[in-house]
Amino acid sequence: MPGGDAREAAKTVTGTFEGPETGMPYLPELPARGPGADMIGRTAGMLVELYARVEPSGWRIGDRPGRDTKRARSWLGEDLDALEEFTQGYEGPLKVQAVGPWTLAAALELRNGEAALSDPGACRDLAASLAEGLRLHLGEVRRRVPGARLVLQLDEPSLTAVLRGQVRTASGYRTHRAVDRQLVEATLRDVVGVHDGGPVVVHSCAPDVPFALLRRAGATAVSFDVSLLTERDDEVIGEAVESGIRLLAGVVPGTDGPLSDPAGSVMGVRTLWRRLGLSPGLLADAVTVTPSCGLAGASPEYARQVLAHCVRAARSLADNPE
Repeated sequence: MPGGDAREAAKTVTGTFEGPETGMPYLPELPARGPGADMIGRTAGMLVELYARVEPSGWRIGDRPGRDTKRARSWLGEDLDALEEFTQGYEGPLKVQAVGPWTLAAALELRNGEAALSDPGACRDLAASLAEGLRLHLGEVRRRVPGARLVLQLDEPSLTAVLRGQVRTASGYRTHRAVDRQLVEATLRDVVGVHDGGPVVVHSCAPDVPFALLRRAGATAVSFDVSLLTERDDEVIGEAVESGIRLLAGVVPGTDGPLSDPAGSVMGVRTLWRRLGLSPGLLADAVTVTPSCGLAGASPEYARQVLAHCVRAARSLADNPE
């Protein structure tokens, strides 16, 4: 979300929705506050027995918790306080998110300045630390919002690049070797498993989302930018839907611009459904309408409009699936 006011953000994301049937509140991230509130820094602050600090080149794993780790944890605590305040008595789905293990491995540096992705042992340690950190985080949110049914989202925008060997080395002249797909899947499965059978969404706003791999890894939903789909994605999406995977379809731009009418926003989803030959009656159960990616680059007013617009577009889809 845009801005730096945790209470205002929590009020917005909980006040937009009238109930569980019309939307899903979530724990906001406010990266405009600076390092530690950004996507990577926030998740680095959740790690157990691993710490990271800010260097000119980015976040780097260190030996002990420093001011950057403390800042990240402090902001997360502030965000949880605000969420707790505005969810008194709430019962229903509530989404929390963190960076997934492979995007984290591509972003965090080792002492030599190379990504953790370059070292299989470091990747293992990072995934284990993340899993334990997420387990503690989910427990904390449950304690603060006891009526919530938690949905865990893992942000994996770098996943396709990791699978294809497209993550650049520190020099920028080479790329790290592609990671074996079975290892990627097994690691994701371990991290997904911390939610003890609860719903887990994997989000990627990159092209060529590996739907089949994510399904096998145990994800119950996949969040993606609909505008990046091509017809070659049809078969894997159809298989995912038929196997029970929910689609979080990013159809509304995440940065300021004119919004179409709600029915127009979901026209692409209806078109996809017809192409796949799926029953229109499945649409409301299989699709959640979302922004195409995060709203941190939007104005506060536009962010509020987008959340309300997504609710109206979802109603349009449910009322008129064809």
